[in-house]
Order: sequence, then structure tokens, then C-alpha cells
Amino acid sequence: MVAALELYLDPVATQRVRNVWDALEAAGVPTLRDLTHRKHRPHLSLTGADRLDPDAVVAALGGLTAAPPLRVSLDYIGQFLGRVLWLGPVPTPELLAHHAAVHERLAAAGIETSELYRPGRWVPHCTLSMRVPLAKLTEALRLCLDVLPIEATITGAAVADHARGLYTPL
Repeated sequence: MVAALELYLDPVATQRVRNVWDALEAAGVPTLRDLTHRKHRPHLSLTGADRLDPDAVVAALGGLTAAPPLRVSLDYIGQFLGRVLWLGPVPTPELLAHHAAVHERLAAAGIETSELYRPGRWVPHCTLSMRVPLAKLTEALRLCLDVLPIEATITGAAVADHARGLYTPL
């Protein structure tokens, strides 16, 4: 999966996550800051797929705002298999309802997305590192705990295909 519909955080929260990326990098933990083309922004992905056609996503969403000004609070740390480290927002009813509404419209338009991002399976998260070295895991967790919570407002969205260098603001 290389394409995603990403939600972006307000400038203060974005900088706070970037500061975590910097601290992790200084500790020897690779982050999204330097992954691929250095264009990643702190974000929550609403969905992911091998490819997402930005025009089809816009058409599918119709009048639904891709990035409503939702308040989120990054309150905890999580890890997926493969030592993927992330900050988790509290899954508020508003965030979950927006996620479900986006998926309902994408499905109705026949847009294929990853099962892992579908309602009922989605774990909302803001990725920090795709591969934390095992020897650095404890230090990485400590660095994250030092900054939590991070209060944020969703302020933008885009269809991003980082592998192909495509980025379409919504």
C-alpha cells in the first residue's frame, strides 16, 4: 500500500510531531522525516490503497469535507508488527463518524481500499517510524512519552502517493 487519503494537523501540532521525529532520528531511530523523498507530513491516514485516483476520490466525496476541523488528542503510543511506532489519537465519535462517512462514499464509488483501513478495523494513528531498531525501542518510547499529549485540529487533507511522488490537496 503506497497511496493514502491523509488528514493533516494544525501547524503547532505538526511541529510537535516533527520535533519527535527529530529526537528519534538523533537517537538513531529512522522516521518518516527521512523516509523516501523527505516530503512526509505528520498525518492520520483515513484510508490506504495501492493506488488512489485523486479525481475519483474528490468525485466520490461529493460535498463531504475531506478535512473537517476535528479536534484530536494524540494521547498514546502504539506499535504495529514490524516495529512500526506511532502516536494514537483518542478515537472520538466525531473522528470515527467522519472515517465511516468517507469510507461509505469511497465504497459507493467503487474505490478499492485496504481492508486494514475500513471501519471496524481501522486503528487511527500518526506514524513516527516504520522500523524502530529493537535495541532503540525503549528509548523511542521514552522520547514519545515526554511529549504526550499533543492536542491538534485537523486542518487539511490530500491524496498522497509517496512512492510515485504524487500529492493532491483536497
